[in-house]
Amino acid sequence: MTQREQAATAFDDLHTRHAAALMQQAYLLTGRPWLARRAVERGFRLAWQCWPEVAVDPDPAGWVRAAVYEYALTPWHQLCPGLRTARGPRRPSKAAGASDGALPAALLCLPAPYRRALLLHDGLGLGLAETAAEIEASTPAAAGRLTHARERIAALLPELGLDGHPPERQAAILRARLSGPLSAAEVTPRAAAYVRSGSERSARRTTRAAFGATGLFALVTLVVMALAPDHSTPPPKRPLATAPHALVSPARQRSADTREQRNAARERRNAAREQGNAAVRKKLREARLAPDLR
Repeated sequence: MTQREQAATAFDDLHTRHAAALMQQAYLLTGRPWLARRAVERGFRLAWQCWPEVAVDPDPAGWVRAAVYEYALTPWHQLCPGLRTARGPRRPSKAAGASDGALPAALLCLPAPYRRALLLHDGLGLGLAETAAEIEASTPAAAGRLTHARERIAALLPELGLDGHPPERQAAILRARLSGPLSAAEVTPRAAAYVRSGSERSARRTTRAAFGATGLFALVTLVVMALAPDHSTPPPKRPLATAPHALVSPARQRSADTREQRNAARERRNAAREQGNAAVRKKLREARLAPDLR
């Protein structure tokens, strides 16, 4: 027998021994038989996908139970009318008495954390520490939830006779009533082989979707890179002779032109004055030299 066949055999055995009980527990949590079957199927599918981890777990049934409870009590069920948790039993069994149908209805009146703690401790008989660990709460918090849940059940169903008894006796009464057959028996769990094949199909679809999303993201990235302008190209260098000059206002330009004209006129006057002085000095030198020549 191959390793895969051994894993399939062990999974089928786990499913055969615990699927029906988990179906009843999920029904007590949700109040809908078909939602209970969906939660159980989802829990076992997840277990088959993670079978190497589940196989070495000290309590494989507890691993699957936690997955079933998490799915059954998921808050997003309240967003979809078809997945909402029922406020009462949808179809109580005709053979069941009124109290048998009233107890699931009373459980559904409890908040989800109280309902889960009561089912684990009083319904399944888990210890207080184990219950606290599974609901991820402290031991005092788990004990407080159990106390409030029992008080609420006692107020809703006084015929159970929970008032006046110690917590141990209340837990025994509830365990005896919760372990009896309920209308969840009308919906049987699917076969283990069907659950395994469905889990494998779901895993393949998830893998294909992941690869498709990755490929689409890569394609979009390449398209964006190809179409986006290249900002890394440096701008062309301009020659120094054509470097832009600072802008000058027209008034300042006219003032500068007038100043240049005045400077040019001053230079021309100075040049004419220098030429006149030079001519005068020349005549004076010629007049001084004339008597000596005579």
